[in-house]
Amino acid sequence: MAEAGPIYPGYCRTRHYPTDQPAALRVKTSPAEIEFVDGLQGIIRENIGERHGDFIILRKDLIVAYQLAVVVDDYRQGITHVVRGCDLLDSTPKQIYLQKLLGYPVPEYLHLPIIVDRAGQKLSKQSRAEAVAATSANQTLFMLLSLLGQNPPPTLKRAEIPAILDWAVAHWVPERLSGIRSVGIDTPPSNQT
Repeated sequence: MAEAGPIYPGYCRTRHYPTDQPAALRVKTSPAEIEFVDGLQGIIRENIGERHGDFIILRKDLIVAYQLAVVVDDYRQGITHVVRGCDLLDSTPKQIYLQKLLGYPVPEYLHLPIIVDRAGQKLSKQSRAEAVAATSANQTLFMLLSLLGQNPPPTLKRAEIPAILDWAVAHWVPERLSGIRSVGIDTPPSNQT
C-alpha cells in the first residue's frame, strides 16, 4: 500500500513551541512491530515507527484526525468487528497502535477487495467513477457478487433485490476473497492495490 507522503522525520519531536501558534499534534511512535490477522488478507505485520513515523492525531486547525477519531468512536460504540475496504488496510496498524496506547481492546478486522477501473484506480467520486443507475440495481448487485467471486446463478440476474440479497447472505463464501486486494470489471483479481 502506498503511503500518503513521506514519513515524518521527527523534526519537532523534542522541540517546544509557543502554544499560541497553530500546530498539529502527533503521537510519538516507537519501532514497535504491529501484527494482526485480517479475516481475508491473512497476517499483516509492520514496524509502525519505520513505516509511518509519528503520525498526526490532532490537526493544526484543531480537528481530530481520522486515526484517533475512528479508534475512540469504535471503542465508545463497543465495536468488536470491523469490515471495510482494502484501501483502508494501511490505516489499521496505526489504529491498533493507538488502541494499545489507550488500553482499548483490538477489534477483529476483515478488509474486502476494492473495485478498480482499468487503470487500477479505486472506483469512487474522487476518481469520477460513473454513478450506479438506480434503475438497474439488481443487475449491479449481480455483477458485484460475480466480481467478488460468489458465483451467483444466472437466474438471479433478473431477480428482485431482496431475493438477490437473501441469496448472497445464504451463499456468501468469504474464502473466495482470501488475499485479494482489488477486483476490476475488466481485470483479474489482484493482491496488490
